[in-house]
Amino acid sequence: MNLLSLDLQFFAGEKTEKATPRKKQDARKKGQVAKSADVNTAISLLTIFLSFLFIGAFMRDRILLLMRGTFQDFLLINLSDQNVNDLFLTMAYQAGIILAPVMGVALVAGVMSNYLQIGFLFSTEAIQMKLNKLDPIQGFKRIYSIRAIVELFKSLLKISFVGFVTFAVLWLDLDNVLRLSHLTVEQSLLFIASLTVKMGLFASLALLLLSLLDYMYQRYDYEKNLKMSKQDIKDEYKKSEGDPLIKSKIKQRQREMAMRRMMQDVPTADVIITNPTHYAIALKYDESKMDAPFVVAMGVDLVAQKIKEIAKENEVMMVENRPLARALYPQVEIGQAIPEEFFQAVAEIIAYVYQSKSG
Repeated sequence: MNLLSLDLQFFAGEKTEKATPRKKQDARKKGQVAKSADVNTAISLLTIFLSFLFIGAFMRDRILLLMRGTFQDFLLINLSDQNVNDLFLTMAYQAGIILAPVMGVALVAGVMSNYLQIGFLFSTEAIQMKLNKLDPIQGFKRIYSIRAIVELFKSLLKISFVGFVTFAVLWLDLDNVLRLSHLTVEQSLLFIASLTVKMGLFASLALLLLSLLDYMYQRYDYEKNLKMSKQDIKDEYKKSEGDPLIKSKIKQRQREMAMRRMMQDVPTADVIITNPTHYAIALKYDESKMDAPFVVAMGVDLVAQKIKEIAKENEVMMVENRPLARALYPQVEIGQAIPEEFFQAVAEIIAYVYQSKSG
């Protein structure tokens, strides 16, 4: 028996169940999400090299302008403290103009790649300093772990695959590379720029393919780390059920749904018996459902007023009978037939309603 109980405890504590929505939500609040850094890198590189197809001419002209000014003007000036300062500001300004489009594209690509993976998320817990991360023993375990080996394998795969694709692009253009010495400086620069963009695009696409595989692995690893045991699920359920706020919200939602259903049934009633201000009881007589009239809606004060408003809109007859309304209300429930002692009084009212409608 002792061995059996130990086995059952072991299996109860084994994390074999998928994480509940609440567990995932709590993990997300802590910044724990399925995300691949390779996707960010691949999308950023791809968008940057694609942008060169549109802003390449602009960057070429600005670089040539900077080089022309450097060789024609800056090399001929007399150096002084003021000249060096002006020269530095001018060079920084020109470099900023050249790099601004690329930095803007990289910024947009970084934000877009993060949003595509995890949506909008702001969490301060992920950047909080944790002293346990300085523990050398834990650091040693992280370095020599299965995850570290997987990351090493991924890095070697990325370097090999991307390097092979880049070399293949260069190899296909090897004849043109060997003829560079026969080209002018301008032609050489144009060819090198074109070849660089081509190599960058193919390398980015190769990295993007690998990053998609890495993203799937990260999702698998994320789901695996969030797995729960059956006991964890039971504890979470007890905790959520025991939360007064959650229980009150559930009860409020149930009351709202019941109220909506009740109000939808008011137009089907045969008669509304009123107090007239405090009580309203909607009755219906349907031989196929019950042998006696039954309650489809009932309420006091504001609910009673709402029932009477809906009845008026749908031309359901209302009959004022204060003693009957007060006596009937505490003894009936929605969906139940009226007690036998009220048969005679209610039958007279329903007969009166039928006569009024037929007349």
